Amino acid sequence: MRSVLPPLLLACVQIALLLCSFLQALTVDNVDFGEHVETQTGARDSLSRKHHRVYQLYSRTSGKHVQVLGRKIIATGEDGNKYAQLVVEADTFGSQVRIRGKETNFYLCMNRRGKLVGRKANSANDECVFIEMVLENNYTAWMSARYTGWYIGFTKKGRPRRGPQTLPNQQEVHFMKRFPPGEQPNLQHSSFTTVSKRNRRTQETSASPDAQS
Repeated sequence: MRSVLPPLLLACVQIALLLCSFLQALTVDNVDFGEHVETQTGARDSLSRKHHRVYQLYSRTSGKHVQVLGRKIIATGEDGNKYAQLVVEADTFGSQVRIRGKETNFYLCMNRRGKLVGRKANSANDECVFIEMVLENNYTAWMSARYTGWYIGFTKKGRPRRGPQTLPNQQEVHFMKRFPPGEQPNLQHSSFTTVSKRNRRTQETSASPDAQS
């Protein structure tokens, strides 16, 4: 007589065969999903609609806000100062952004010496692209996309620090994104009511015209 495998054992054998085929495909094709995500994060996106948002960048060390004064960059702006209103432009698959002064229309950039400088809005230089990183302490840091390991940073007096002198764990590179006065998103108040099977009929009865008459 021909032996018949129990259904459960047969299902286990089929799953094992599928798993072996999947692992073999990964080995042959050398698929690296992490590398794919990293590549897509760094790719420019010229088709999607650009996401722009106006923020103030509050410096943890100076206690003031980052200002783009044309070619000069400092972190001594008061809350609501027109030069402290910055347009954060995201135009990639991931977290790469450009930071532009709303008043001066100059971009915040980092040159090859690690110095923070302002450049005209028509500049397409990669030195004006930064990678936005949300830290464990809920502060945000911006690392140069061109010069890996160099961050936007300021001293207690609001003076820019050079990129080679910065580290991600330094308070000098920690910022808090704040909406300018009057730029807060309009969040409409919404009330929610939990309706259970027990009180659903009661609510329907009280809401009917016959019940109100």
